Parts: sequence; structure tokens; C-alpha cells
Amino acid sequence: MHGISVKEKAINLRKKGYSYNLISGKTGISRSTLYGWLSSIPYIPNQEVIERIGKARAASGEFKAKQKAKSIQEAKELAKKDVGEVSDRDLFMLGLGIYIGEGTKLGDTVRIINSDPRIIKLSIKWLIKKCGLTVDNFVIRLHIYPDNDENECIRHWSKETSVPMAQFQKTQIDTRKNKKLFKKGKLPYGTAHMTIQSRGERTFGSFLGRRIRAWMEEVL
Repeated sequence: MHGISVKEKAINLRKKGYSYNLISGKTGISRSTLYGWLSSIPYIPNQEVIERIGKARAASGEFKAKQKAKSIQEAKELAKKDVGEVSDRDLFMLGLGIYIGEGTKLGDTVRIINSDPRIIKLSIKWLIKKCGLTVDNFVIRLHIYPDNDENECIRHWSKETSVPMAQFQKTQIDTRKNKKLFKKGKLPYGTAHMTIQSRGERTFGSFLGRRIRAWMEEVL
């Protein structure tokens, strides 16, 4: 993939004052997906939008967008107060919660899969602080689509997670026709499958997988 991703293109169009309908037409992305991507971006209809839908509807859309942006900002401010400082205990439970939702459940392998670098980065922090691992214990295999640039994806994930590029395994490219169009542009850097390797340390091998599953059973 060369140039900007579809998501970046959608963000740029929104900043230029385009409506969800027009952005959807220009990018091929559904309104529901655009809503998730663009809801926090201030919206002031441009001249093209005004000419298409009329001044009254454009003004109404702008008003609703401002009200929504205000609500999102209020929610963010409340969230800071609600969460406060994250303690070691909080980190332990948060990491375990992520593993319950995103981790491998079968066998003794320790693996977390996600398309959000923040989830993988936090999981790495959890495993380092709470299990004693080092960066050397982590390997990542990317699952991408034909419209992704493999080298760009590896560089992106390496930068976000601090896992060296040398510890990235062979990339898997999904060429299934029934998934290609559905995923196009939605995962600009693919999905990361982060796995633990013991490097000869017994407590980081199958025992670690059993330990994490015991934690899961205890809290569930």
C-alpha cells in the first residue's frame, strides 16, 4: 500500500467539512465505521455539502456535531477522574482481563492477538512487570491483507511495541477473496499475534501458560 490509508483519507475529508455520506461515497467505507473513526473530529460543513443538502440541514448537522464533540470532551474529563492513578494491582487485573478476552485459551502457549497496538503494548508491559519477562521473550507474527505494505506494517508494530524487527516472524497475508474487500482500509497495519518464547527459562514456558490460566480460573 502506498500513500495514506483509507482511514487517514477519511479523517482528512472530515476535517475539510465533508459529511459522512460524501466521505462514504469517496472512500467506500460504511457510515457506521466512519462514525467510530470520526465522531470526535469537529465538523463544519463545506460549500459542497451546503450546496447538496441546503443551508438548514447543514446548520443542523454542524450543531449536532458540536453538541456531540462537547459531550465526548465531558466524558473524557470524567474518565480521567474515574480512572485516576493506575496501581500495580490495577495493572495486574487489567492485563488479566485483556488475556481473558484476547489471549489464547487452548494448550500452554501464551499468545495475545489484537489489531490495536495499545492492547499489545499494555500486554507486554503486564507480562514484563508481573511475570518477569524481558523484551527478548516476545515474538510477533503479523496477519495482513493484500492492500497492506508488509515492511511498513512491521516497522509500525516494532515502533509501537518496542519489539525489535528481528523478532518478527514470517508475515501471513490473507488472500481470501471473501474477506479482502470487507477488511480493505479498516486494518492499515494488520493484526498482531504476540507470542511468548521461553528462551530456555522453564517458568516462561508451559508453566507460564498454566499460571495465567490458573489466574483466569481464580477470578472467573
